[in-house]
Amino acid sequence: MKYLEYTPLDRLNDFLSQVNLGERTIKGCLEAYSCKHTGTDKKLSLSLENEILDYLGKSSDTDSSSPVEYLYTSSRKTLIYLLLTLYHMYPDYDFSAVQAHQFFTEESWDGFKQILDTYMFEASKEWLDTNECPLLETLYKTLDEVVKLAECEIYSYNPEADADPFLERGAIWSYHFFFYNRKLKRVVSFRFSCLSNFASEGFRVDELIFEEDGEIFDGMDI
Repeated sequence: MKYLEYTPLDRLNDFLSQVNLGERTIKGCLEAYSCKHTGTDKKLSLSLENEILDYLGKSSDTDSSSPVEYLYTSSRKTLIYLLLTLYHMYPDYDFSAVQAHQFFTEESWDGFKQILDTYMFEASKEWLDTNECPLLETLYKTLDEVVKLAECEIYSYNPEADADPFLERGAIWSYHFFFYNRKLKRVVSFRFSCLSNFASEGFRVDELIFEEDGEIFDGMDI
């Protein structure tokens, strides 16, 4: 995997590096990678492949209709590329293919858009203070330029707290998406989170999470 530099991503990353909203701060980052193996990628890829095959060999579940079996056969290479991307982003973290597969979920653009509209609403308003084109539209155009969205598979990565290298102190929520183009052999990672500005002052973050969720779902019929 090779980190790819794209000027359009820089503009978004400059804005998302820190969006201070008073009690909360939004942080985000977009990174593009080529799926061509470099350096230790071949060795790491082989190690992940062997881990998967070893797991399948020990598993008694060989039903081809099983979601786990499907992931490890038809989408094994995709899983490895996504894990290699994570290894390049967090080189000090040891990812397990067997553990990580359950944290990846294939998403649609509409599903991604709904999450962005909901959780990045305030950040989007800040963006419009200095930009004419809305944040979501700018993001769409940028991703399309870098990775051609119409040809992409979109995955969300939602690990448990103890398996999340992205989780920072004071995190209220966090999301991590991957836009993978098989033809281009290219991946764009987009992670964004909301941090409490009071975490360092001893406030309980779980109370802030409750308040945040309450604000988001106020007025909804659930």
